[in-house]
Amino acid sequence: MFNDPLFVVVAVAALVVLLILMIGIGGFAKGGDFNRKHANRLMRWRIYAQAIAVALILAFVFFRRMGGS
Repeated sequence: MFNDPLFVVVAVAALVVLLILMIGIGGFAKGGDFNRKHANRLMRWRIYAQAIAVALILAFVFFRRMGGS
């Protein structure tokens, strides 16, 4: 499975979503100036990255069901 480039791209996209989410949660927990300046932007980035990750997951499943190796 790790030899499949689409799987690797899906895994990286999921990790990017997780990273953005963790930075956002960390900023929220810490509060202060960073949270005021960047909280909304980080959550927008998370939504965009999550939409891309879901689309890639759907593409991966689609191509797997179509008979890919």
